[in-house]
Amino acid sequence: MTFFKTALLFGLLILVSDAREYQKKDLITFREEVRSMFDHAYSSYLSYAYPYDELRSLSCDGFDTWGSFSLTLIDALDTLAVMGNFSEFRRVTEIISDRENFEANINVSVFETNIRVIGGLLSAHLLSHKAGVPLEPGWPCNGPLLRLAEDMAKRLLPAFNTPTGMPYGTVNLKYGVPEGETSITCTAGIGTYLLEFGTLSRLTGDPLYEEVAMNALKALNHYKSNIGLVGNHIDVLTGHWTAQDSGIGAGVDSYFEYLAKGTLLFQDPWLGAMFHEHKAAIEKYIRKEDWYLWVSMTKGQVTLPVFQSLDAYWPGVLSLFGEIGDAMKSLHNYHRVWKQFGFTPEFYNIPQGEAGTNRESYPLRPELIESVMYLYRATGDPYLIQVGVDILRSLQHSAKTKCGYATINNVHDHRKADRMESFFLAETTKYLYLLFDPDNFIHNNGQQGDVIKTQWGHCIVDSGGYVFNTEAHPIDPGALYCCRKIQNMLPDKISTVDKFFTTHDLKEKYNREDTIHEDDDIDINDSNNLVEIIKLSQLRNKFANEVKSKTFENVEIFIEELLPENVSESEDETNKNKTLHSDSAKMQVIAQPNVIYKADDSETTDTFEASITSDDVYNSATVQNNTKLSKKAVSNQITRFEPQIMLENIRRKNMYPTNTTARLMYHTLFCQSQSFLQRISIIGEFF
Repeated sequence: MTFFKTALLFGLLILVSDAREYQKKDLITFREEVRSMFDHAYSSYLSYAYPYDELRSLSCDGFDTWGSFSLTLIDALDTLAVMGNFSEFRRVTEIISDRENFEANINVSVFETNIRVIGGLLSAHLLSHKAGVPLEPGWPCNGPLLRLAEDMAKRLLPAFNTPTGMPYGTVNLKYGVPEGETSITCTAGIGTYLLEFGTLSRLTGDPLYEEVAMNALKALNHYKSNIGLVGNHIDVLTGHWTAQDSGIGAGVDSYFEYLAKGTLLFQDPWLGAMFHEHKAAIEKYIRKEDWYLWVSMTKGQVTLPVFQSLDAYWPGVLSLFGEIGDAMKSLHNYHRVWKQFGFTPEFYNIPQGEAGTNRESYPLRPELIESVMYLYRATGDPYLIQVGVDILRSLQHSAKTKCGYATINNVHDHRKADRMESFFLAETTKYLYLLFDPDNFIHNNGQQGDVIKTQWGHCIVDSGGYVFNTEAHPIDPGALYCCRKIQNMLPDKISTVDKFFTTHDLKEKYNREDTIHEDDDIDINDSNNLVEIIKLSQLRNKFANEVKSKTFENVEIFIEELLPENVSESEDETNKNKTLHSDSAKMQVIAQPNVIYKADDSETTDTFEASITSDDVYNSATVQNNTKLSKKAVSNQITRFEPQIMLENIRRKNMYPTNTTARLMYHTLFCQSQSFLQRISIIGEFF
């Protein structure tokens, strides 16, 4: 073991010593090479594969994989915006928006459809303003891409109608859960919905989506072992673990990722507490010498000493909580594997130092470059640029074909397989591009953005802080506060946006007691209900002038810190967007009424094959013979699936109550402090 540590340290020193300093012109060169990579793959998909889901990059044709959605087009849409190709973004948005709904008699993966389709549509919807797409009245609370995302989410909801609240893995887009569908689902397939469903609830005002996703997360946490670990697969009808290997990789990974990112996106300390509980168990049982192995979820002993390529997301997650040292140690290990083969195999046997048997492929995965991008943003370490260059060189040398980029079938000889997954355009190229483009709008530190004034108050969009879902679709957190008072929809959630606008006038007009309830009559033609979009630079100039003229003496000091006078839009950004936004112009759109809609508000709805009867007894067609519930089997029947009833059952049963102390303590921090004069006169001392 001592020899192993010495060799590892020596290897790390060599890697660090090889790192060189990179100038901005070098980064621009790499960035443009990534842009060319994306353009080659994207144009090849359009030429050879569209309207199929994915490209076969050796045969130069297309095929459907996850549901016949033209999936690559949806998955790549926000990458077009990230790379500044707004004209193509607008063209594709118009094509996708022409689709009325996703009704089809096909079975789809609930997990993959959520992260790729719903995530892609929501991200593109929120980037529409940035890309200059003509906005419908009520944006961001309304829009064609948002309606499509909600339509798809409605069709996934029947999967969650189980005794535990954990979803099935497959659903039919017309009839619900297929007859005979297995009740065994992987952990990630249960815990990877909160970012998309929560965003959908915040934008539409329907709490169903967020509560369903949160209920599934709570269920997984409830069924963890006595030592705090979760397994790989679980029976969603009984809560019985059918695969008890515990790790951070395949089948589990994005569950931990969504706990971490959900904490940031929704400012929910309970999610953060749950993540750190899991992380403590991971550190105790799964982490070995800066590797993360597979262990028994009940006893903690090692069952599989391998590194999986999917594990490489973990350093990026650690960086979100400032744990840079541990993140860099693991990333050095993963980079060493990449250097050994030119790619990371799906499985890497750590004791033997070899790719796992029958697990030697590399399907163009993004996890390593994802962590590299996060860590470079956190540290600026030039070594991380070198890692990105190594990844870029490998892809260009071994994965490129005449019509796209191909999966590496074997990392030993770099033989290719005939497939280009949609996530290559959604994730791999996007993270590479963002690594080499430090000035990208995604990296905005909050000094640029647009202020939107609605009847629910103010919000700020396009100001940075984007949270990526597990398919690298960025979600603008500011937009989640645009559509209605959060506490009306979710009583235990408190909006924090008001702290950015605390003049006395605004306090009186938009205090927390002055909320609009769903029963209020709202005239959308009333000028008070207009959504007013103003650039932050315009607000800064206005604020500076008002300060000089002393007309706003009661403005809080911290607004000046948020909106400094010396920050202005760059000439390049102004020229790029001058046709979209004018600093002297205001765009007004009408906001939709503040109504809480049911999950399915259409007059005529599809009937779904229900997995449960009105007496809470499951049909025999959906219950496995080896489950306890099979004894209660009843005759097959088709009943109407009612999402609202499912939501009411979740609230009524409250199967997974949580300790709200952390959340209450967190909200206490939002109480505004008293001024010095108030403290000294009322309390008698300053502290």
